[in-house]
Amino acid sequence: MIHDTHRLDAEVRLRPAVLGDAASLADSLTRSRAYMQPWEPVRSDTFYTEQGQRERLAGRLADREAGRVMPWVIVDAEDRAIGEFTLSNIVLGPFCSAVLGYWVDVTYAGRGLATAAVQRICTVASDELRLHRVEAGTVLDNVASQRVLTKCGFEAFGTAPRYLHINGEWRDHRLFQRILHDSPPAS
Repeated sequence: MIHDTHRLDAEVRLRPAVLGDAASLADSLTRSRAYMQPWEPVRSDTFYTEQGQRERLAGRLADREAGRVMPWVIVDAEDRAIGEFTLSNIVLGPFCSAVLGYWVDVTYAGRGLATAAVQRICTVASDELRLHRVEAGTVLDNVASQRVLTKCGFEAFGTAPRYLHINGEWRDHRLFQRILHDSPPAS
């Protein structure tokens, strides 16, 4: 189910994001700031505060209620958010597609958690949202994220020049997609 919790390893779970995740997201983002800097937009200091995360989450949760976004967090054994996974720009009808974005706390990177979470989210996207495809993009030198996508069945389908403003400049991105199924759109 879209609102369930899924175990990724012995101590980490994937679950829907809630407003109460703001403090732990702020802590995790602050801890991971330098690590993620090469792949992230320049953010204001407010973004890394509990209030900044509360405001951002409130917007995402409103978008979830409207069916435009599905935000999840991965949480540790104490239910503290240590990563975030989002299906955004959800479009139904003949397109049946969404865009995937994600990050994992620096202290949990390299453990296979992103791969496990992306696999689970693709299952939800296919079986519950009935999406035809999921798309993701990475800056050209984000090899770790590209490896996650490839392990999860995504295929590169192009390069978008100057696609997003990342780390202070317009950066080219490699675009990936995973075709989930070829069933017709729900009517």
